[in-house]
Amino acid sequence: MQRKIVHVFGTGTIGEPLIGLLCDYRNQLGIDEITFHKNRPLKDDRPKINSLIKRGARLSVDEKRYQDFRKSGMDPELETEESIKRATVIIDCTPKGIGNYHKEEYYHRFEENVKGFLAQGSEDGFGKKYARGVNDKVLVNGRDNFIQIVSCNTHNLSCITKTLALHDDIDPDNLTEARFVCIRRANDLSQPEGYIPSPQVGKHGSEEYGSHHAKDAADLFKTLNMDLNLFSSAMKINSQYMHILWFNLKVKEPTTLNDIKDKLRANPLVAMTSKDMTSTVFSFGRDQGHFGRILNQTVIVEQTLNVRRDHEISGFCFTPQDGNSLLSSISAAEWFMFPHSYEDKIQCLADLFFQEI
Repeated sequence: MQRKIVHVFGTGTIGEPLIGLLCDYRNQLGIDEITFHKNRPLKDDRPKINSLIKRGARLSVDEKRYQDFRKSGMDPELETEESIKRATVIIDCTPKGIGNYHKEEYYHRFEENVKGFLAQGSEDGFGKKYARGVNDKVLVNGRDNFIQIVSCNTHNLSCITKTLALHDDIDPDNLTEARFVCIRRANDLSQPEGYIPSPQVGKHGSEEYGSHHAKDAADLFKTLNMDLNLFSSAMKINSQYMHILWFNLKVKEPTTLNDIKDKLRANPLVAMTSKDMTSTVFSFGRDQGHFGRILNQTVIVEQTLNVRRDHEISGFCFTPQDGNSLLSSISAAEWFMFPHSYEDKIQCLADLFFQEI
């Protein structure tokens, strides 16, 4: 039987916790080996890299940088193309644009060796868009070998739309329109660059959808043959904690506040909270989550929920800091390796989801 090897490109805000999660749940997930690629031997990254190696992951670097890594106190075991060729699944967690570059530079050459390739965020054109719990049923074994894991805010608004308006894909026409405002953190705590001194509003890149969040969500639902009326705006604030999402959904079928709360509580990927500050929710994730992450798709602030005139649903929620992308990445990787039993495999992560925060 072929060994199951997962190779991760990148050790940033998604790559590092993903590698750690895969290592800690390797046996339950049926994975034989985890390898990861690092591009540069930065001294500041040495503690992180050596911690991941200690957890059981094997470091891969470009051959010409072997000695540079060793001089910097890190011990690579594998070379870049060797790591790709021997992997069962590749999860690309590099910055925007690099995933598509890797696809052209490396991945196409190794399609016969590797079962599947994943890329993160707004990597348009990489492959079929995917979010756990939203469009699992459209994945086709043997055909969809390139998958794009949508961004964390796209996960959030897609989860809310499906849970509150679409009745599990039975009645997509129930949604008249959905509007969202993504209030984004400036950067992650781990990132030394990109912070802003004051709130900054974003532009609308699409006349039809506004910011990329609604466009990506609409494209996600199009894989389910749904053409939804979605629109989003985005802004950044001078915070490093979590993204905030305001939503307003108009539906044809009358509903009540109790009805929408019941729907949200029935979705295991949704967490409810009475906390109204990003700092307190972030602190809960830091203390209770794996690598400080909350893996739920969204964290709904219960007291902000409102139903206006029986047909208009509004509220605020928090977007877990890339935690929902981690879940979808592992789910898709398991689907590539165990297409008929991946649902059972990923249940080992169930304790990392929260009904209440």
